[in-house]
Amino acid sequence: MYEERPPGDGFDGRVTCVWRQVTDADSTRLVVPDGCVDLIWGPSGAFVAGPDTGPMPVRVRAGDAFTGIRFKPGGVGDVFGVPVHALRDQRVPVADLGFSVSGEGFPAWRQAAMSGGRLASMRAAVVARLRATAPADVAAPAIAEALRTGRSVGEVAWALGFSERQLLRRSLASFGYGPKVLQRVVRFQRALKLARAGVAPAEVAVVSGYADQAHLANEVKRLSGVTLAELRR
Repeated sequence: MYEERPPGDGFDGRVTCVWRQVTDADSTRLVVPDGCVDLIWGPSGAFVAGPDTGPMPVRVRAGDAFTGIRFKPGGVGDVFGVPVHALRDQRVPVADLGFSVSGEGFPAWRQAAMSGGRLASMRAAVVARLRATAPADVAAPAIAEALRTGRSVGEVAWALGFSERQLLRRSLASFGYGPKVLQRVVRFQRALKLARAGVAPAEVAVVSGYADQAHLANEVKRLSGVTLAELRR
C-alpha cells in the first residue's frame, strides 16, 4: 500500500507531498530518478534519499513501513546541511549529517516513533530547518520547466539570462546535478507520466522531446534499468 497526501502548511511551497508505504510481501521495489530529495523514516531509522541518476532497487520485507516527506526538484536547499550534490545517488542516515536541532527536531524522532508520531516529528524538524536556512533558488522551477520542454542547455541558459556556467552552478546547487542530467530526468518523468496515462510510445517520444521512439526506449532503459512497458505496470 502506497499513499501520497498534500504536504500541508509550513513548507513554503518546497515540498511536493508527504507519503506512507506499507509493504505487503517480501520484494524488490525499483526507485527511479525523479529529481526529488526525500526524507524517509523506515525500519532502520531516518535517512535522506538524495537525487538519483539511475535505478535504485530496494529490498523490502512484508510489513515494512516507510514515512516520507518529498521535496520538489530544486526545493531542498540547505535543509540537510550539506550541498545537494553530496547527496546524489546516496541514502544517508540523518545521524551522519551532523544536525544540531533541539526540541521537536531530529534528535526527538526515536521517542516520537514509539508514540506513533513519525510524520509530525519529521514535519516539525523540516519546518524548523526551513526557517533557519536560506530559501531555495527562486530560479529552480523555471530551470526545470525550461529543460523539460526539450530545449538545449545553451538555449535554456540564454532564455533565463544566465551564462552556461551560471546555469551549471545553479543547477548543481539546486538539483544535485548539472543541467544535462536534469534535462534527462525531467524529460524521463514527463514521458513516464504520459505513458501511464495511456499515451502511445511514439506520441510519448514526440511530446517529451525525444528524437524518436528508439531514443525514448534507450533513455528509459538507462535511467530505470527496465523498459517503458515494465514501468507502466
